Amino acid sequence: MENRPDTPFTGPDLCALSACAVVDLLRRGAVSPVEVLEASLQRTEAVDGAVNAMVTRCPDRARAALADLPAHAEQHAAHPGWLAGLPIAIKDLTAVAGVRTTSGSMAFADHVPDQSDPMVTRLEARGGVVVGKTNTPEFGAGGNTWNHVFGMTRNPWDTRLNCGGSSGGAAVSLASGQVWLSHGSDLAGSLRTPAAYSGVIGLRPSPGRCGGAPEAHGFNTEAVQGPMARSVADTALFMDAMAGFDPIWPLSIEAPATPFQTAVQQADSRVRIGFAPDLGGFGFVDPVIRAAMARAMAAVERAGGTVEEACPPLDGLERTYLTLRAMFWAALPGRAPAEVQTHYKPTLRQNIDHGLSLPADTIYDAMLTRTTLYHACRAFLERFDVLAFPAMGVPAGPVEQEYPPQIDGQPVTDYVDWLKFSFLSVATSLPALSMPCGFTPEGMPVGLQLLGPPRGEAKLLAVARAIEDALGGPLGPIDPVVRA
Repeated sequence: MENRPDTPFTGPDLCALSACAVVDLLRRGAVSPVEVLEASLQRTEAVDGAVNAMVTRCPDRARAALADLPAHAEQHAAHPGWLAGLPIAIKDLTAVAGVRTTSGSMAFADHVPDQSDPMVTRLEARGGVVVGKTNTPEFGAGGNTWNHVFGMTRNPWDTRLNCGGSSGGAAVSLASGQVWLSHGSDLAGSLRTPAAYSGVIGLRPSPGRCGGAPEAHGFNTEAVQGPMARSVADTALFMDAMAGFDPIWPLSIEAPATPFQTAVQQADSRVRIGFAPDLGGFGFVDPVIRAAMARAMAAVERAGGTVEEACPPLDGLERTYLTLRAMFWAALPGRAPAEVQTHYKPTLRQNIDHGLSLPADTIYDAMLTRTTLYHACRAFLERFDVLAFPAMGVPAGPVEQEYPPQIDGQPVTDYVDWLKFSFLSVATSLPALSMPCGFTPEGMPVGLQLLGPPRGEAKLLAVARAIEDALGGPLGPIDPVVRA
């Protein structure tokens, strides 16, 4: 990829390998789960002080969990998502039994749940070993990962800069080589923004594909859980580990008959991409982002793909998304006890107040418009394999800055305004993936976003693999670039 800086990696050799490679070694007995776990713990101890990604560690729990692997293997070793003892990280919004889980809020600073989230239980049954919790803004509200419990998570490519949010700790744990797979969740690009800023992959699946929203709001389609990894193949492995029906989630859907990893292995360079550099004028885009995406699309065409500038009609997208988002916050954090809400940061409070003030007609309009948007995108994706557009319209800014004041000379009004390119997937419930497509002249990663067809995660991953190959990826882990 053009402008890629020369970034060394001095961690354990195992940590430099892909997740697929390490799982293969584990499956064959070429390395032991103990060796892999200790490599992960060693790397975290060495580098996390510079980036603050793995904010809660549970090494004793992880070591104890290795004793359960033989029993799990008896049931799941033949499953395509069997992780065979691979260390994984869980975002600090999601409960892990016996491990401090704060949601980035002072109200839960000392909270230790007795029971794990069903997604964590599934991953552990399929051979994942939880080594820690990754940092998130308060209740996941924000495109920059900081909170009053743990502070700021820094970008490993330049520690003066932010890593995006809200799955910022997850992305940084991957880019810095602490783990091979890291769990995330997404409401306004919370998987996709940090993936773009850290040079990794973040996949926002269809609602119900990889677990669900909190039990109290199980019919929600806006907030979803999903996989993050350093390569497309590793993301597919994690998708296979996460996917499957569970009646505890009302919208849960069955895993496909063909593993996601198979789709990646069968990827074809002759992809058909509808390319919308600013999503039909929907959002502002910095020239360095445009340039990186243009170079990536040219590389795809040289590899045999077809790229055509095109965009579906997106009338009413911003209004619809903001309504859905406000309803989500009012229905969940907005119903918390007063002693919890007293800790909320101002931007979270504003989201809740917006939701509580929505007129009924605004809600009805959003329900109708999201259907119109869905069908516009569905029809568009009958012509193309994916719609490609920016993951973020602006490079990563200072870590102290909650959101940028402007993009390409245009003012940014609030911390959601700069996340506009995340809206479409949420409003339409279509899967989307963020992947590295190049670097800025300063050597910071640039993310390309792909929107896939309904329940189209397999196609999305296959196209992403074709693009990754055309660009000479994936990117490996790096030592954090510490700058004062």
